[in-house]
Amino acid sequence: MRTDTNDPELARVTAQPEPEDPTARRILDGALEQFTLLGLRRSSVDDVAKRAGVSRVTVFRRFQTKDKLVEATLLRELGRFFQRLDSAVAALPTMEERVVEGFVVALRHTRAHPLFGGLLRLEPELVLPYLTVQGAFTLSATVTYLTAHLRRAQQAEGRPDEDPQPVAELMVRVAVSFLLNPASCIEMDDEDQARAFARRYLAPLLDA
Repeated sequence: MRTDTNDPELARVTAQPEPEDPTARRILDGALEQFTLLGLRRSSVDDVAKRAGVSRVTVFRRFQTKDKLVEATLLRELGRFFQRLDSAVAALPTMEERVVEGFVVALRHTRAHPLFGGLLRLEPELVLPYLTVQGAFTLSATVTYLTAHLRRAQQAEGRPDEDPQPVAELMVRVAVSFLLNPASCIEMDDEDQARAFARRYLAPLLDA
């Protein structure tokens, strides 16, 4: 997927979630396993280092702090999520259909994901900052991903040539709000209702 951004680090995360450094990959693999099994609160850098088969110092050389290690782990999983989402909607013929189905797939995948969904259920107070006040990078990556898709749809479907980033950000913020607080008059666990919501309220934003 092509990203439209002037931030090379953001482009790298969005387009290529795997770091080039094999030791960093081992550490992130260990972190994913550790955080999935025991959560963030009960996991230390020492625990991650043991799972990765490296020293504590090696972890800190690559990621400096536990917070940065957690962020890197979440961002790599986000990059993998982008790839799965692309595969899920690629065959749909219009951007409207991809927005609708993408919304449903995003909710389903995030809730079922052993790390994302598990942390949201078990340690929401710990993962919340990475999706809100400390989540600027995650939000930017997701908005950039969707903006690129919307821009290509403008060209392919003859939509007005306006900046799609505000629409992308609004869609992402709506999706995140349902993930963080699923209580709603709309039953988002019901995929038919989720599709109906996206078709009625999100798809029209494409023509806003």
